[in-house]
Amino acid sequence: MQISAVVLALAFGAADAFLPASVGRQAKSLHMSDPWFPDAVATFGKGSTATITTSAATAQDFLEASPYYDQSSIPINTFKAKAPFMGKVVSTKRIVGPKATGETCDVVIDHGGDMPYWEGQSFGVIPPGTNPKNGKPNGVRLYSIAASRYGDDMTGKQTTLCVRRATYWDEAMGKDDPAKKGVCSNYLCDATPGTEVKMTGPSGKVMLMPEATPEADIIMVATGTGIAPFRAFWKRLFIEKTEAGANYKGLCWLFLGVANTDALLYDDELQCDATPGTEVKMTGPSGKVMLMPEATPEADIIMVATGTGIAPFRAFWKRLFIEKTEAGANYKGLCWLFLGVANTDALLYDDELQGIATAFPDNFKLDYALSREQNNVKGGKMYIQDKVEEYADDVFTRLKGGKVYIQDKVEEYSDDVFTRLDNGAHMYFCGLKGMMPGVLTMLEGVCKGKGIEYDEWIKGLKAKGQWHVEVY
Repeated sequence: MQISAVVLALAFGAADAFLPASVGRQAKSLHMSDPWFPDAVATFGKGSTATITTSAATAQDFLEASPYYDQSSIPINTFKAKAPFMGKVVSTKRIVGPKATGETCDVVIDHGGDMPYWEGQSFGVIPPGTNPKNGKPNGVRLYSIAASRYGDDMTGKQTTLCVRRATYWDEAMGKDDPAKKGVCSNYLCDATPGTEVKMTGPSGKVMLMPEATPEADIIMVATGTGIAPFRAFWKRLFIEKTEAGANYKGLCWLFLGVANTDALLYDDELQCDATPGTEVKMTGPSGKVMLMPEATPEADIIMVATGTGIAPFRAFWKRLFIEKTEAGANYKGLCWLFLGVANTDALLYDDELQGIATAFPDNFKLDYALSREQNNVKGGKMYIQDKVEEYADDVFTRLKGGKVYIQDKVEEYSDDVFTRLDNGAHMYFCGLKGMMPGVLTMLEGVCKGKGIEYDEWIKGLKAKGQWHVEVY
């Protein structure tokens, strides 16, 4: 009989935070339109998380029990409130997007290897100052540890806390009441590198992993910062080279409830387990359908993508506008990108794209469809097919191969895409296959309005090699 170890984490949060979220690897599709947010990517100073993966290729075995699953030597309450350990903050970084309900920070603390712990344990933090109610020094606040025993720098000398800043909104004041804010959480979220932190622990055994039964499934349920101990789990099992990870045969299944996609924590790690030095078996290269029409440098290239479907098009714009290539020097057409994502936080390679749009205004055009921020002409959400439809006439014209219609682009903006298609432009689609039905329905409707036989029109584009689709 298969064994299931069910581990629950309870964290303070709004009731609406407990929503269906990523469920194992299958659930990645739930958020394909919401890639990692640029403002939420944790960047750290010297000696912290930035170095995690450079040493991940080396086996982590110097802090292990013998055998590795033996819990008889687990450290418990090495430091207590009367004689706390003095750690030192390495970095503090906000790890949620701007639309998250509240602020959550990843706080890395150096303990010099003098405060070892195991995955699933907690540390106590004693904030400076006194309790205004009794005049006594502030007491201990417990925080689940969000790193494996080796820490994010893999040296065994650091730890990580996942801290949500506690605030209190006063309706009468119309703002946060500073007198009621969380003392310790604000202290940690405001800490700067070098800040000394009084710590106790490590404490707790109830959240330890069942390493003695490597075939056991581990089902983890968390809201918000309740994810902290589970980050230690997945790092030990899937990122670091540990004996526990090598022997694990069960299913590690995380249910995470947050208010919205901006509030997702450590999503970059959860969506991709690979680290620098990880060996990857590869095949290919394969495919010809998405090649650029370089034999006709005057051809317009119209690219339509959702999310990571932007990948091949990045290769296009780098070859044509960033690198000094003959293909780029000879290119005379218009390269036009339509990218559909959920919101501005989900935009990919925007810095490169904005730079190209500024430097090559006559040869590069960029349009975003932000489904959660923009509305289409009908008042609904702006999806990729709606953005393409705005320029239906221009697209058709460019695909047909007729005369290129170039006048005042601002006044004729709505006709732009189909004009280009009518003039022999190449149109590329890359992203989730779910975007195609809407796009094709839109095109069929435009064809009907123009008196064009849709099926024959599509066949003609494919026959001329103007139609390129790669969806998944």
